[in-house]
Amino acid sequence: MDLGLKNKVALVLASSKGLGLACAKVLYQEGANVMICSRTEEHLKVARAQILELESINENNHIEYVVANLLYEDQIQLLVDTTRQKFKKIDILIHNAGGPPSKPVKDVSKEEWTNSIDLNLRSFVRISRLVLPLMEEQGNGNIIAITSVSVKQPLENLVLSNTTRLGVLGFAKTLSNEYARKNIRVNVVCPGPTLTDRMKELIESNMVQMNKSEKEIKKQWTVQIPMGRMGHPEELAHLVAFLASDRASYITGTAIQCDGGFVSAPF
Repeated sequence: MDLGLKNKVALVLASSKGLGLACAKVLYQEGANVMICSRTEEHLKVARAQILELESINENNHIEYVVANLLYEDQIQLLVDTTRQKFKKIDILIHNAGGPPSKPVKDVSKEEWTNSIDLNLRSFVRISRLVLPLMEEQGNGNIIAITSVSVKQPLENLVLSNTTRLGVLGFAKTLSNEYARKNIRVNVVCPGPTLTDRMKELIESNMVQMNKSEKEIKKQWTVQIPMGRMGHPEELAHLVAFLASDRASYITGTAIQCDGGFVSAPF
């Protein structure tokens, strides 16, 4: 299915690896011009090369990158300014940020609380405030925030994610209500356990905290998933690309999980 993303401009955050990179790849294949970002230029160079190897339905689309740390407001400003200078517009914003450390409440430091709030929540607020006026001027736009199933079902030893990502959901829902009449859609996607570097880090952390083997920890995750396996990054990326397209033109203000049935709640 051609999603109609040819020549759209997508800004994808934290996109040199994992879910962000998977989203950038699919959007590029669908014909969009894509700006990726990360804190590390070497990772971005590798990611850009990987994306350029893919076949796209658009012979003329481009992939560019900006080195930016989402903890800092001035670097978020640079990211938006550079994207606009390069591509003249921003049609799609994919907010993604690294997952905070896996710890129980009692072990979380003040600094870790601050970093998690800045990285996961404030970065979304800051970049949305910069991108929304551009989308209003264009007369349309699409914002998608990648959070976690923790916004629907809190996860053990992930208090930082459970807390800050719920803030992202609340802000996204507020934006969707305020900007729907301006033809700007805002949605949230909630990946479950997915085979990324982040998941490998969580498994290793849980092995230490629980004194269990890798096989035992993986089984703890998959036994909770009706499909009996973890997800692949591209499975979430295809959902994101659909939501970013006009095929999803009547979908806004939603939080959709992509989790193999992991969340057991009815809503």
